[in-house]
Amino acid sequence: MVFSSAAFVFIFLPLVFVLYRIIPSHKARNALLLVFSLFFYAYGEPKAIVLMLISIAANYLFGLGMKAENKSRKAIMIISVVFNLLLLGIFKYAGFFVETINYIPGVNIPVPNIALPVGISFYTFQAMSYVIDAYRDPRNVQKNPFKIALYISFFPQLIAGPIVKYHDVAEQIDHREITVENTALGVKRFVVGLGEKLIIANAMAVMADFVYNLDIDRIGMPLAWAGALVYPLQIYFDFAGYSNMAIGLGKMFGFEFKKNFDYPYRSCNTTEFWRRWNISISSWFTEYVYFPLGGSRKGPGRSMLNRMIVFFLIGLWHGAGMNFVLWGVMNGLLLCFEDMHKDFFRSKKFLNRWFGLTYVNFFLVLSTVFFRADNIGFGLKFIGKMFNPATITSESLSLLSSQLTPWFIFLFLAASFCARPFTRFIMEKIAAKSDKAARAVNIASYVGTAILFILCVLKLASTSYNPFIYFRF
Repeated sequence: MVFSSAAFVFIFLPLVFVLYRIIPSHKARNALLLVFSLFFYAYGEPKAIVLMLISIAANYLFGLGMKAENKSRKAIMIISVVFNLLLLGIFKYAGFFVETINYIPGVNIPVPNIALPVGISFYTFQAMSYVIDAYRDPRNVQKNPFKIALYISFFPQLIAGPIVKYHDVAEQIDHREITVENTALGVKRFVVGLGEKLIIANAMAVMADFVYNLDIDRIGMPLAWAGALVYPLQIYFDFAGYSNMAIGLGKMFGFEFKKNFDYPYRSCNTTEFWRRWNISISSWFTEYVYFPLGGSRKGPGRSMLNRMIVFFLIGLWHGAGMNFVLWGVMNGLLLCFEDMHKDFFRSKKFLNRWFGLTYVNFFLVLSTVFFRADNIGFGLKFIGKMFNPATITSESLSLLSSQLTPWFIFLFLAASFCARPFTRFIMEKIAAKSDKAARAVNIASYVGTAILFILCVLKLASTSYNPFIYFRF
């Protein structure tokens, strides 16, 4: 089940929310959320829930081993990390590792065909962070297994994040307040995310899928650029939309999750981009990999090596394929390059920032070609098409023309506009003029939300095309 489905919007969410508001007891509310979260996950993959329950039980026991008086705390923590990585390795990377080993001459190991459980990367990383944080501070140890189960399985952030650290929500699990204002803000954020996913991301997906599914020989220069330009918008509104829905849902039930996207396409350097893009995963790798490796404390050379290790792993986390690894390595190299020229890339001068903005978005478009391509070979050929005018043919122009409908062009321009904080800037400027203007902006935002929800309902009723990129993670 996904948030952007009729079953979730019209059945699951209203049912769990109404029951949640009716039940007066805080413990009963937590039990309700846990039961519905497990059902939410089991609805799409009944078998996969067994694996998640094993993960919950194991990490709960590992957490108990982090008590201050336990002299084996460090050994248990290391075992927990190995256990979680092994779980992830078997179910997500076994086939990839075997395929890689098979490149060795004379090696021909049968490639295992293991179905990827939805959201395993997200809930595994949450579980790992809980045990590691409990090791660092035994006060984070939770003795109640149902609270750990709710933390890991809570449906708003279960299958696509944001990755939440236990110490950020521990108090909220025990004590939280439901207010009309927060509920309204949560509903509004959920609807905005739903619109981003259903209306913008899905429209960009039609063009991206059309281009990338063509035989490479049929793709001409303009068509290649069209596919390359729409895919970053698709993945942004797909994932940011889902994150906004998760944050909105959390707020409806009294939880405050940290934002996961902050207009990354406005970034003027790659460091800034990764502080704005998928903030929860980049901060996870920074805290649990980069800093333990030494961070930037051991000189510039070691700092660059640590960054490359982190981005190699970030690429691998996103997908079991060398194209994802290359995408991660490209970002790591850009960060290292910028670090060697930090005076230029972190300058506040107007021309420097405009150059940085152009440069970041240009390399972003190129790197996401590998993120979308099925393999590195196709990605290299695709980029070659982007810079070869000789590939322009009447057939490729005709194919491009068939996709450039007025509605698509409008949505592409709207997506490009909404990917930057123009709307927020305009609304803040108007609201700052007077209290009356602020009230008018607030009312307009809720009216706009209602209209957007109607459009989303019409979209759900009119099409079954609803791809979700981050299901692969």
